[in-house]
Amino acid sequence: MARLTHTVTVAPLDRGWFEEAAGTLVDLLDGSRARADGSVLLADGRAVAGLRLLKGRHLRSGARYGEAPEPVKPGADGRVPAGSGTSGTADGPARPGTAGAGAAGSGTAGAADGPSRSGTAGAGAAGGSSGPGASGGVPAPGPSATVGAVVLRAWRPAHSVEVESRVAEDGLALRLKVRLSEPRRPRALDLSLSGHRPAGGSLYRFSGRGTADLAAWWAAVDRLPSALPAARPPVTARAAHRLAKARLTVTPHPADDGSWRISVVLSVRGRWLLRPVGAVALFFARRPVERGFREAVENAAAQWNTALAELTPRYGEALRAEIAGALTETEPEPDKTVPGGPTDPWGPADTGGPEAR
Repeated sequence: MARLTHTVTVAPLDRGWFEEAAGTLVDLLDGSRARADGSVLLADGRAVAGLRLLKGRHLRSGARYGEAPEPVKPGADGRVPAGSGTSGTADGPARPGTAGAGAAGSGTAGAADGPSRSGTAGAGAAGGSSGPGASGGVPAPGPSATVGAVVLRAWRPAHSVEVESRVAEDGLALRLKVRLSEPRRPRALDLSLSGHRPAGGSLYRFSGRGTADLAAWWAAVDRLPSALPAARPPVTARAAHRLAKARLTVTPHPADDGSWRISVVLSVRGRWLLRPVGAVALFFARRPVERGFREAVENAAAQWNTALAELTPRYGEALRAEIAGALTETEPEPDKTVPGGPTDPWGPADTGGPEAR
């Protein structure tokens, strides 16, 4: 068994600000509503960027959400590029206003357990098609396309929120479950992850589970610097594969200057015949493995410190406005290509249009 340990120092996070931010986010989402086209609006009428209700009732168990597809305008001859994420095919005219309704894995809004809602644009496939072509068929996503959606399993802001995400990418199927207890003042976060390759065997299956006891975390960092570290790590994670098992623990402790000292411990144990082979390999590769582990922990700590240094804590209405703005902020649109210009993929514009022919 290999046991790797490393301790880093990070900037502390203000508990009051964290809990107020979490509560504000939950309240904003709890007051949102969904329109007939699937877009999700905050109470002030602004749409949540990149989020669309694909199936079910908003904030009800079983509701399915995905990213809103990027609208791609057809060229002057009425065609759209292949794989552009809009209705129509490369060799046929675009059909605006058509929603994709297919099975999971097709890159549409449809899910494995039912069709998409009428009038809802398909979403969930990066680089795939979200609507049928001229022949009525739905082009399959490319080999590197990602197909996925998020299903809301429970929305009880005073008790817990549970979501499940299923993603298929490069032939690998992933399933992630997240449960947040008392989301307005988070007390615990539970995650479970499983994955497999449908075309593979048991070597392509793995699973993992992690828990972050936030109440225990705050209790640990509120101790005196001279006190002993917490006996039980507030953050634990386990991963299992046919050939190995791993366990990760994270334990915080306050430092004299108010910062946090975070101890990270990773234990890896081989299974079956891999145990003796792994022991020999680790004997020769222990130093590079330890160095890689230390660098990974230090990089994570550096990113945490950078994020907190750039954070300007706000409270009350200022915090609410900032979070609402982050939810509704959209990325700037790229420069539009002038039809008929030198970079227009469709060539010179046809002013007559397809109808004139």
